[in-house]
Amino acid sequence: MKQLISILMSVLLLASSTGITYAQHFCGEYKMLSEITLGEKHLSCGMAMDMPGCEDETAAHDCCDNEYVNVETDNTFSKATFDIEFDKNFVTAFVSVFVLQTPENYPDKTNNFADYDPPPLERDLQILYETFLI
Repeated sequence: MKQLISILMSVLLLASSTGITYAQHFCGEYKMLSEITLGEKHLSCGMAMDMPGCEDETAAHDCCDNEYVNVETDNTFSKATFDIEFDKNFVTAFVSVFVLQTPENYPDKTNNFADYDPPPLERDLQILYETFLI
């Protein structure tokens, strides 16, 4: 869920910094066309007939109007910065263990007691004396 939100916020930041514009075309008082564009694009309804309130045919295009709503960000946003300081001992230990991975010189022969079986219990002393580790 966090990844989805961060992707959505990144797309929103990218869209706002590229100059996305919501353009609407009005003929008279009626909204005829709306688009999402990059920058201001001239929209036309393609109608050459007289609209109410227009006196002649040449004024028919004066009744049409385009309105633009730009999505903008202010210049105060900045990327987050983190000040992380590492201790010298931590860095050297991390590098020696995880980066260099020097093998330790262990003896070839190890004494494992895998073949040893403990002696069988003659009686269970914990139950006999009713002493249980809690």
